[in-house]
Amino acid sequence: MDHFGILSIIPPLLTIVLAILTKDVIVSLFVGILSGALIVAGGNPFQAGLALSDLVADTLADGWSIRIVLFTIILGMMVGLLSKTGSAYALGEWASKRIKTKTGALLFTWAFGLFIFFDDYFNSLTIGTCMRPLTDAKKISRAKLSYILDSTAAPVAILAPLSTWVVYVMGQFSGPEFDALGVSTMSMFLRSLPFNLYAIFAVFMVLFITLTHRDFGPMARSEARAEKGIGLFDEKRYGIIVAQVESRSAGKAKAFDFAVPILAFIAIALFFFPMQFWMSQVGSDEGQVATLGAAIAATPFAEAFNNSDSSAALMYASIFAITFAYVYYLLRGLITMRNGGEALLEGFKAMTPAVTILTLAWGIGSIIKSSPADGGVGMAKYISDFVVNGQFPLAFVPIIVFVISCLISFAAGTSWGTMGIMVPITMPVMIALAQSRGMDASAVLNATALGIGAVLGGSVFGDHCSPISDTTILSSTGAACPHLEHVATQIPYSVFVAVCAGIGILAASLAGFSWIVGLLVTGALFVVGTFLLPNWFGAQKYKLED
Repeated sequence: MDHFGILSIIPPLLTIVLAILTKDVIVSLFVGILSGALIVAGGNPFQAGLALSDLVADTLADGWSIRIVLFTIILGMMVGLLSKTGSAYALGEWASKRIKTKTGALLFTWAFGLFIFFDDYFNSLTIGTCMRPLTDAKKISRAKLSYILDSTAAPVAILAPLSTWVVYVMGQFSGPEFDALGVSTMSMFLRSLPFNLYAIFAVFMVLFITLTHRDFGPMARSEARAEKGIGLFDEKRYGIIVAQVESRSAGKAKAFDFAVPILAFIAIALFFFPMQFWMSQVGSDEGQVATLGAAIAATPFAEAFNNSDSSAALMYASIFAITFAYVYYLLRGLITMRNGGEALLEGFKAMTPAVTILTLAWGIGSIIKSSPADGGVGMAKYISDFVVNGQFPLAFVPIIVFVISCLISFAAGTSWGTMGIMVPITMPVMIALAQSRGMDASAVLNATALGIGAVLGGSVFGDHCSPISDTTILSSTGAACPHLEHVATQIPYSVFVAVCAGIGILAASLAGFSWIVGLLVTGALFVVGTFLLPNWFGAQKYKLED
């Protein structure tokens, strides 16, 4: 048995509904995992409890997960130092004197997000830490900051040819069907880029909203509250902040005291991304090299960067960066040995809710994706089988896999997991259907690229806005925003872009798998929608004092 049928949708559905109703993400995630464990255990509560405990423990036993947890904690400790020294406050004062407008602050944050393209986790936490003093000073809601962080994380990482995401995606291009196409994995990825309509317009949406300030839905309410001085976030309506470290007065700190540790962090991370891969190649096993110098000579920088283990690289970078920052602040006289330790502890404590949510989010993602044989409910396989066995016409396959990828990624909170399931299914189906219709080689490639682009876009949708997505959680963490406020304000924007992209994918399919038609149709819908929606669902529709 590959799945539990319709029962497999209960864990994610229950989690999302409870999160919305109770505003308690941690309890909602726990109940969702427990419901999945009960399904797998056949309703036996004792066995379900044991399975739940093992699942959470196994989640943290994974090297990748624990390194991301450590990276998150250490970055929280960095935030503690930035706050204790007053350097974050100093940066806010400096930026407020030079960036005069709210639009300028938003544009700077967006551009900063595009610059940190190589990893979504690093993007969400680092930029949030850097930009929060400035956006607070300009009365920009924490929800808007979270939205920019999230929209320049996964959507940017999946579009950048040099990122940890692209290597993972290209790793899914395998099998005899793909080999018969006669193209490289990078060539196929580049061909799919213009068909990844969701990611393209998710990034562009931020720029449009920044320049026009045409917010709508709950975001319009959050922005209006911030602008009127009612509050940068709404803890009463949306629950607790995932992480919050209070800013101190600047004191002796200057703006460069904030910039130096952060720039050092970025430089160290850029160093460790290729270095981690080169170091992993040194050894005596077959196919590896004997020295680090030989590894560097054997593998070009770009290839090493792409193939590195991002969790290991980020953890290494965070350890060296926090050490550098601590010593730097000691030498600058901004901390002492005693209050420096207090700052680190405060940052650690601030990350406790985020780490808890991350752990539970990974746990429910595991139980959703895994087959019954591996202790899961097999929801992803259930939905995938529904599409594949439906025998839909070729022109409708891309839009169907896009919708299914959106559903899986939103329910499971994972883009990589969704891509790992849907790309190996979609690619051979698109190739086989296209070839059976007598298409030439170029048309087969375009059809396949559209199918892959649809899967990638749908997968990013969930990573972008699901309440149990780790990137969504880290974006609210980086912005110090109530997690459910970030989710509630971002979902209307994400769904709007997804609807435009879905129609664009269908138009591209019907037009002979043309990326030009897809971009034009999506763009036209985007322009019309962004003109009408703020008029229908603007800030005037909400009571700000709620």
